[in-house]
Amino acid sequence: MWDTPVAQGLLQYDAERTGIREDLDGFERELARNAAAGRVPEGTFISAATPGIVATTLLLDDANPHYADHREYVFALAEQLRVEYEEIVARGHVLQLDAPDLAMERVIHFGDATLDEFLTAVDLHVDALNHALRNIPKERTRLHVCYGNWQGPHQDDVPVDVLLPHLYRAEVGSFSIPFGNPRHAHEFPAFRDLPLPEDAVLVPGVIDVTTNYLEHPQLVANRIVEAAEAVGDPTRVIAGTDCGLATFASYEFVASDVAWAKLRALTEGAEIASRRLFG
Repeated sequence: MWDTPVAQGLLQYDAERTGIREDLDGFERELARNAAAGRVPEGTFISAATPGIVATTLLLDDANPHYADHREYVFALAEQLRVEYEEIVARGHVLQLDAPDLAMERVIHFGDATLDEFLTAVDLHVDALNHALRNIPKERTRLHVCYGNWQGPHQDDVPVDVLLPHLYRAEVGSFSIPFGNPRHAHEFPAFRDLPLPEDAVLVPGVIDVTTNYLEHPQLVANRIVEAAEAVGDPTRVIAGTDCGLATFASYEFVASDVAWAKLRALTEGAEIASRRLFG
């Protein structure tokens, strides 16, 4: 079914944590180089895959003697990925948990399932994620949910108001959800009926990452203001992009110069929105 590796044996994270430590060391060297040039970020985050997206892309081999079913497999992944998550947070970075399984997989791995079956899987994946996050403060985490950033109709995407009660079960400090694309740009009112968990922050995507159309800063500002009004507190909204502007190596929809221009439009739009919201 998938031309990817499958889990054939017992899962075990590298005891020396070599890979994650090399990645973090490289990132921190770049931060230091930029700081020497006077470019110091307000904060940093590192992305990591969730147990659910690993389980639905690197499938369990039916002959694997260690895990009887998907549930056992996804919880085993959670226990191993916990090592990576805790390493990232210990270095002082926010942990962004990339979870396309909580939205995109409705039309891929669970394409032949019923909606209820998919939502049951979402709950299972959130439970596994919470297991992996049990030692990490909520405010150091952000959950990114994705419908898959490809150019397509997305007519079978799950509406955000259906997903939110299930996403809110995640023990995280903020929720990064796409709203910049045409299929989901209308969904901000859902947060009036389904308010964010107490103290949680919304990171709405207000920039589409699959088209070379350049959003006008005023449009970006309008989207941010709509999100803030729906949430009811502009201090709990941080504008973002729908997803990555180059999710797959050598497979990008957006030209690099346009990607930088979109980020400038995001910054300018946020400045406009801040003046409108805070005076």
